[in-house]
This record gives sequence, structure tokens and C-alpha cells, in this order.
Amino acid sequence: MATRYQYETSPRKLEPDIRKEKKRQNIKVVKDLPKQDVKLSKEQKRKHRKVTLFVMVVFAILFTISYRNTQINESFNKIQKLKTELSSLQKENEQLQVTIENSLNLSNIEKQAKEKLGMQKLTNKQTIYVNLPKKDYIESATEKIEISDTNKNWFQKFVDKMFNR
Repeated sequence: MATRYQYETSPRKLEPDIRKEKKRQNIKVVKDLPKQDVKLSKEQKRKHRKVTLFVMVVFAILFTISYRNTQINESFNKIQKLKTELSSLQKENEQLQVTIENSLNLSNIEKQAKEKLGMQKLTNKQTIYVNLPKKDYIESATEKIEISDTNKNWFQKFVDKMFNR
């Protein structure tokens, strides 16, 4: 359909396309057809079973993956919760360590000994010197020490038996 340039300002009227109307006339809609009993062949039934089985297997696999992902997420959340609890306990432990170190200050110990226990510093009259001979009082071990095999696994015990004989 060739288009021509129009010099007028009003749009031209469209004429209906005759070809489209002919196609519409050829199509007939049948509404009231009786349902026919369709018998499926054995091959079609097998294909239908295979497709159904395949869909069920895919669904089971996807369900398993989804369930496993939820288990992983729960484990991850539990680990994160335990990590935060661990960090809070470590902070508390560090704070207690600092308070212990502060309480172990020699002046604090001396002050508590004087106030609570009624202790006093030693005078020169209370000091007693003891003379000890220069003999060594350490006794040597006379027993043979054996290392037990309780910490070894079965493979290490096997290797020891093979090379120690």
C-alpha cells in the first residue's frame, strides 16, 4: 500500500483491510463437540510415567537441596550465636583479669593485710637467720619412666611394632 504525502491538516480515514476480514471468516469456532474417549497406547503411557517419575525425582532432589540449605543456615546461625557469646565471655574474662592484676598490687596486698588481718612489718628483732649445709637435697629418680601408648592411634602402634622388633 503506497502512502502519499498529504497537504491537509485533517487525518484521512482508514479503510478496513479486506484480507484480515477474509481470514476471520474462514475460522469457525466449534463450541459443542462431544468429548471423545481417547485411548492412549502403551508407549504413550510409558512416556507419561517416565515424565511423571522424572518430575517427581526432580522435585525430591530440589526438596532435599532446600532442606539441606535450611540445615546449613541453622548451623551457621548457631555458630554465629556461639561466636558472639564467646567474644562476650572473652571480654568479661579480660576485664576480670585486669581486676585481678590490679588487686595483686603490692600496696593493696599490704593494706589489706594490715587492715583485715592485723599484720605488721617485721622488725630486726624478729628476723632469725638459719645456716644450711651446702649439700644438695635433690634426689635423682631411680625408677625408669615409660611413655604409655594411650595417646597413640592404631596406625602408630602398628608402625612401632613393625620397626621395633
